[in-house]
Amino acid sequence: MIELQDLRKNFGDVQAVDGISLTVPQGEFFCVLGPNAAGKTTTIKMIVGLIKPTSGAARVAGYDVQSQPLEARARLSYVPDFPFLYDKLTPWEFLRFTGQLFQMSEEAIAKSAAELVERFSLEEWLHKSIEGLSHGTRQRLAIASALLHTPEVFVIDEPMVGLDPHHARIVKDLLKERAQAGMTVFLSTHQIGVADELADRVGIIQRGKLIAVGTPAELRRRAGVDGALEEAFLALTEEEFTQSA
Repeated sequence: MIELQDLRKNFGDVQAVDGISLTVPQGEFFCVLGPNAAGKTTTIKMIVGLIKPTSGAARVAGYDVQSQPLEARARLSYVPDFPFLYDKLTPWEFLRFTGQLFQMSEEAIAKSAAELVERFSLEEWLHKSIEGLSHGTRQRLAIASALLHTPEVFVIDEPMVGLDPHHARIVKDLLKERAQAGMTVFLSTHQIGVADELADRVGIIQRGKLIAVGTPAELRRRAGVDGALEEAFLALTEEEFTQSA
């Protein structure tokens, strides 16, 4: 579960996140959409503890991210849009290192890694240096390593960047399977079709505010459109822009 309570973040005179309150229950696949500079990534960084809120609170699996960071982090995985990997390691060394950080046994690391390596077609690259991998292969490794310890909450920013259609499908299917098994997924994307396909609920952030939350069908009804979710997104963000102008 993710709980945000009146979350705010200011950078000097700029209010990047403006009073977001939201509950994402266990097992929900939640997608957040918004224009560039809307506050999506800043919100994510406060959820995972990389940025301290100006005010408000973020809780992961019942633990306050700021006052109980170790408890929250143990139950969380985060994949940014451009993940950092240790280039001199091999994928297997990186997976093992990640498992050790989460205090997994060697047996558990080997079992989980074997399943994920096969699922993400990483066998060919397993013992080669990460620095020689393509961006798409690095992205698959980052997602695999983040899923290794079976987190309760999975936060990912632009997961399909650099992935070919085949591996994008694998990521979609695996995240949906994990959500159905009880993992909370919080996904930020500019690909509205991904949100329409996968999300149980969608949140739209604009100018730092959460302007709409609901199922794709509910957002369409609110926007008064029957077509693709993109039409609802454009209508709702245009409506908010007009009201704030």
